[in-house]
Amino acid sequence: MLLLQAAGAVPTSAKDLIVHSSTATQVVLTILVVLSLVSWAIMFGVGRELTRSLTSATGFAREVERSPRIDEAAVTARLGAPNAAQRTLVRAIQFVGEGHATASTPVAQSMSRVETLRLVLDAESLAERDRLGRFLPWLATIGSASPLIGLLGTVLGVISAFVGIATSGSGNLAAVAPGVAEALVATAAALTVAIPATFGYNILASRLNRLDNLLEGFGTTVISMLVREGRL
Repeated sequence: MLLLQAAGAVPTSAKDLIVHSSTATQVVLTILVVLSLVSWAIMFGVGRELTRSLTSATGFAREVERSPRIDEAAVTARLGAPNAAQRTLVRAIQFVGEGHATASTPVAQSMSRVETLRLVLDAESLAERDRLGRFLPWLATIGSASPLIGLLGTVLGVISAFVGIATSGSGNLAAVAPGVAEALVATAAALTVAIPATFGYNILASRLNRLDNLLEGFGTTVISMLVREGRL
């Protein structure tokens, strides 16, 4: 940086700072660019999939709630497009088909089947949540690690600037400012990566929780319909 100043090539913009930055700073900026692209890809991909899944599952759950009997709901499940709620209903019907309750079935055994079905549906909901949210930990990691990577770039830039000052023997402001400015570019770049990633993670996690709550309520509705019809 001091050599650039001596040659009259004093950086006047962030672009100049990046172009003439040290190798360590450029490596940090490259890593941040890659993390930014990954985070935006996750936000768009997972966000679109979550929105589609939440919309279709909500519509299917409302159709099932309007069905007077579970058999009609099963027809709706076979005809409708695959979604999280549809898979939950199919799993419940499969469970019921493995054994039929009768009027002579003991109450304790009936309650045990209800609890078992609840566990089965919870496992199905958990599997759906894991499938849709499998990339969210990456987004959380990018949001939390990016500032640290930027801080590393800043520290390396400051060290490089002070080494250059010590080597040249010049300590005036004109000699110090460009090096410090270059170091701060890494921090600014890290914040532009971390802030959208953090917002995106919170928004997507909220949608995933809404889907989880929907499936939990839908599972309760299915169990209630089965108990009302004497099939549990």
